[in-house]
Amino acid sequence: MLKGKVAVVTGAGRGIGLSIAVALAEAGADIALFDVNPADLAAAKATIEAKGVRALTAEVDVTNPASVGAAVDRVAAELGAPLILINNAGITKDNLLMRMTDDEWNKVLAVNLTGAFNCTRATMRHMTRERWGRIVNISSVVGVMGNAGQANYAASKAGLIGFTKAVAKELASRSVNVNAIAPGYIATKMTENLPEKARETLVSLIPLKRLGTPEDIAKTAIFLCSPASDYITGQVIHVDGGMVM
Repeated sequence: MLKGKVAVVTGAGRGIGLSIAVALAEAGADIALFDVNPADLAAAKATIEAKGVRALTAEVDVTNPASVGAAVDRVAAELGAPLILINNAGITKDNLLMRMTDDEWNKVLAVNLTGAFNCTRATMRHMTRERWGRIVNISSVVGVMGNAGQANYAASKAGLIGFTKAVAKELASRSVNVNAIAPGYIATKMTENLPEKARETLVSLIPLKRLGTPEDIAKTAIFLCSPASDYITGQVIHVDGGMVM
């Protein structure tokens, strides 16, 4: 389905990013894995190469335009023009607004929102030149409905939705589709460590009565990168078990 395409996935070392990278590799794409953790990258590279495609790893600070630019240039030189971008890198630094520090605010906005800007700007020239591209931004239900103690995270993820729509309008004439996925509560190492009562409370908020999986997000990302979504751009796909319904 995506054979011959080159995909860049940020925050690809584990979790949702790695699941999306694996799904893209299974669809035939060669994968550039961007992350800040070298140990995670090494393991992810082996996982991707086991799928029979090429994999490149790069330690990338998405908040640094020079770091992003150098990595994208390397991808183009070694794998080919990156025509798929998954902006997944993200962090949380939760706190009530009254107690939130400048650093907690600035770092979350820098990684989650400015990071997507840096990566999009660096890769879009390849897509516009080829007149084909797919950009998928990983937002969150928190960016849609808010959440106490996460003003920084909610602002960054809501900003990513606005960014998605603006860039979709700018790049549509070049056949570059730009969409966002808004995951709900996803089963990760963090949620595995929650007390049973807290986990039950989370599940009670979800009409489908289960936490999502990284694979649920990956399936949607593959759809948005495939020919099946050729006429879809500027959209936010909620993958949340019905939470925001």
